Amino acid sequence: MCKIWKAHGGFTLTSIIFSLGHSSHSWDSFRALVEQSDLGCVIDVRSAPTSRWVHFRKQVLRLRLNQIGISYLHLGDQLGGHPKDGAASYQAMARAPAFSEGIAQVFEVADRCRPALLCSEHEPLQCHRFLLIARHLAEQHEVQVEHILRDGRVEPHEHTEDRLLALHGGTHDLFQGRRERLAYAYELQARRLGMQP
Repeated sequence: MCKIWKAHGGFTLTSIIFSLGHSSHSWDSFRALVEQSDLGCVIDVRSAPTSRWVHFRKQVLRLRLNQIGISYLHLGDQLGGHPKDGAASYQAMARAPAFSEGIAQVFEVADRCRPALLCSEHEPLQCHRFLLIARHLAEQHEVQVEHILRDGRVEPHEHTEDRLLALHGGTHDLFQGRRERLAYAYELQARRLGMQP
């Protein structure tokens, strides 16, 4: 079970928060991914929790997960990648009160079960669950985030960040530390996805 406690007004997490993209998985392959990581709750961070694959539509997904003993929570209004207010950047979204409320709910869930953030893209580098949510959890709360990849491998957030740096040619720079190089790579990737002015 995850353990969380408040320290100096913030949250500290002693366990893992996973992230997962449903992609075009069949129900059986998706179920295998969820079960292999012993998840207790799926936190859906899609702004619009629908899909051309019926088993990933909100109500059907909730029912199927509940049938195998996994809780479901939709936080797309707070943590979705396409906010209703039209915020144009992940930086602005991360400062919004609704985002903070969503993060607090993630911690409340993690206090009771082993959670995974769910979105649709299978590749974390192409998804706000990595570029926005996992980044915030890792940088602001020192949470251990692990990304469940399409083939079932589990990639630590730091390794996903290594891939982000390699993608944008920022693995070696004598005049910048890793944090500065990562900030620039995150910005470039957000622009690539149209989420940075």
